[in-house]
Amino acid sequence: MQTFRTEIENPIVERDIIELADKIAAFNNLQIDEEKFRSLRLARGVYGQRQEGVQMIRIKLPYGKVMSNQLRRISEVSDEYSRGRLHITTRQDIQIHYVDLNRTPELWAELERDDVTLREACGNVVRNVTASETAGIDVDEPFDVSPYADALFKFFLRNPICQEMGRKFKVSFSSTDEDTGLSYLHDLGFIAKIENGVRGFKVMVAGGLGSQPRHAETLYEFLPSDKIIPVMEGVLRVFDRFGERKSRAKARMKFLLKDIGLEAFRNLIEEEQNAIEFKTVAIDAESYVASTPVSIEAPEVEIKDQAAFDLWKSTNLIPQKQEGYVAIGIKVLLGDFYTDKARLLAGLVDKYAAGEIRLTLRQNIVIPFVKEDLVPLFYQELKKLEFVEAGYNKAVDITACPGTDTCNLGISSSTGIAEELEKVIAAEYPQYLKNEDLVIKISGCMNACGQHNMANIGFQGMTVRTPDKLVAPALQVLLGGGNLGNGNGAFADKVVKVPSKRGPEALRRIFNDFEANGNGQQFVEYYKEKGEKYFYDFLNDLQDVTNLTQEDFIDWGEEEKYLKEIGIGECAGVVIDLIATLFLESDEKIENANEAFGNGVYSGAIYYAYQSIVNSAKASLLAAEKKTNTHASIISQFDEEFISSGKIDLGTSFADLIYQINKFAPTAEFAEKYIKDAGRFLQEVRAYREAETSVAQ
Repeated sequence: MQTFRTEIENPIVERDIIELADKIAAFNNLQIDEEKFRSLRLARGVYGQRQEGVQMIRIKLPYGKVMSNQLRRISEVSDEYSRGRLHITTRQDIQIHYVDLNRTPELWAELERDDVTLREACGNVVRNVTASETAGIDVDEPFDVSPYADALFKFFLRNPICQEMGRKFKVSFSSTDEDTGLSYLHDLGFIAKIENGVRGFKVMVAGGLGSQPRHAETLYEFLPSDKIIPVMEGVLRVFDRFGERKSRAKARMKFLLKDIGLEAFRNLIEEEQNAIEFKTVAIDAESYVASTPVSIEAPEVEIKDQAAFDLWKSTNLIPQKQEGYVAIGIKVLLGDFYTDKARLLAGLVDKYAAGEIRLTLRQNIVIPFVKEDLVPLFYQELKKLEFVEAGYNKAVDITACPGTDTCNLGISSSTGIAEELEKVIAAEYPQYLKNEDLVIKISGCMNACGQHNMANIGFQGMTVRTPDKLVAPALQVLLGGGNLGNGNGAFADKVVKVPSKRGPEALRRIFNDFEANGNGQQFVEYYKEKGEKYFYDFLNDLQDVTNLTQEDFIDWGEEEKYLKEIGIGECAGVVIDLIATLFLESDEKIENANEAFGNGVYSGAIYYAYQSIVNSAKASLLAAEKKTNTHASIISQFDEEFISSGKIDLGTSFADLIYQINKFAPTAEFAEKYIKDAGRFLQEVRAYREAETSVAQ
């Protein structure tokens, strides 16, 4: 635990890691409230898993780009601190499991040796910025979105405006109108465009999946690239202030926009412009360092099974705009691979490609910059790693979340049924090895980490109850979702719910009817033409739970009878004075504000001061036994409870005091004044609290 204190060169990163170590020690000594500690560790990529006493670690890999040295480092960390398995997520992260909480600071320090972070991989923050996996090589792209995704990631990492939001915030970049970044289901989605020679983006806002999927709305048809960071800052400020905080289920951006409407949302963004330091942020795309392919002569390679090689080439090679090169798509079953293969893969791309891989939204791997004459060599070497299964990004390539394997919220197995369905397709419907229009996705619960409700065919983990009240694992079958391009998409309809062991039969019936009656249409059009009732009618009998066998009570991939277990959590076993804790946090935020001020980061200093003020107001309201929700409601409640009643005299309304934040530009003079205001306000409310407490005693 001591080595990282001296070996990390970046002082900001070092402080982050030491803070995590100190907070873990304080939590173990019962000095921190469990909820507060959970918030901190989640924002450092440390996530509780289904098995007690161990953690899942999410490694943040912006737009899925991983250099070979980083892949080796991640492998070393997984071997040392986990079990040697790497899991690719649908947000282009890597997750490792079964990590001891007390070793997470060491683990993080090891990753940072190769510029790999855990910071803000989980929690109520800006999550990993995702992008089309073919960014920079796509034959149809107007320009490479990688520099813009990279700049946005760096600007908002550790940015005070997005450290304590009501819920997570997801961002994507799409290289072309094909919208492979899936902008329509993100909080902010950017689609590359050029207008009058100017680079920019179509901007989608407030999309999302989960139990109530919502299609994003168009915020801008075209936004110049130098405006994307200021606009996102405005969006985050509005979300932070007006977003739901009481009900977690309604705390996403999509619910805020649904409640207030797009025009009101735009007006709130406009009101924040005074507070935003940079009205434009030019992104120097030319200075972005792209990977450089090696120059090497192709060695002689003997292909022993030409038919298999030809099939693989037809499904797993991706055209590349750079002449003489292609990219290779590796189908990774369920996104899981092991460190021995990862190291060999790193060596392969180092020697024969550009020392880079890309992780994809469908939990696969892309190797860019493969010389065309090196394709046989790559096939031969990847075959040794068992990485040449045909069907990359095709129907047989099913996406699934971890489900009940490790997730606290998993209701039924995602991985088990995914493996079974892939076997069914490969054995019974081999023609779908080349079908890229049919997308199948599976989630273990309603939260849709496997993105099941945007798929052509989706499955969601559930349960069914028999007449004699026995519980069996089940799958909700959803149909008709899909990506329609340029920010448009369709969400799937819930058609039937079947016992999990009948999932393969449901898929067979759907495929058989599609073969017989699809008439060459894409699945989305076929479903739209037939309608939900058509599918309900020929799947309905699979819902019958009166005739279940013993096998139906054992989930896919399991050997024991199904037991529904959701949300096995941690227990702090102690009650801590929440009010005192909130006041201490207000002190910390003022310290942060003064530090930012000293560094000349006036906008950050102002936002820390704002957080201190609203935090102190929340503490006062909780002490008065008032329920709190959004920042905006806390502000109005405080005026009503303490200012209008004369209990506290600020010489002005609380709203006027705190809302200076969006009335003045972020200058040194205003920052200094606002920090002092935050300190005086904390003194006032703390003194009031102490007086009330002593009277009560």
